[in-house]
Amino acid sequence: MKGKILAITCFSALMTNVGQAAAVTGSNQPAQQPLEKIAPYPAAEKGMTRQVIWLPAQTNEDNYKLELLIGKEMETDCNRRALGAKLEKKTLKGWGYDYLVVDNVSGPVTTMMACPDKSKKVRFVQANLGENALQRYNSRLPVVVYAPQGVEVRYRLWKAEDSVQKAALD
Repeated sequence: MKGKILAITCFSALMTNVGQAAAVTGSNQPAQQPLEKIAPYPAAEKGMTRQVIWLPAQTNEDNYKLELLIGKEMETDCNRRALGAKLEKKTLKGWGYDYLVVDNVSGPVTTMMACPDKSKKVRFVQANLGENALQRYNSRLPVVVYAPQGVEVRYRLWKAEDSVQKAALD
């Protein structure tokens, strides 16, 4: 009987501490721990950086997408600019976890309009990643992106509404 009471008391104390830890980190913010504690992701090679995105947990993660915005801050004028880049998905051997590698960053390509005011501003110029820009949303694992030095990884979250519409028959 004493053993059961002791076990219940210990379990209760443990759950109280877990609840307090969750309150400190935020209800849907992931606990950001060192990447090496999750899986042995490789260190960034020379000339590359390893950038990590920690996504908050969501109720229905199938309704969410992660859009990667990869690019550089550059001085621009009134013309539109874009970079070229290749985004490759690789799998961590023995673990099955994916990570992304940005390679072949080129450009920028630009329109050639005459800019009447000749003013220049520093803006974020994105790489055109096509359909690879949208990634599956998964808050259980970090999104690890290896990019060349000087290249930034930014992101945006997309959410679909729960309501679904039916197409009309024609």
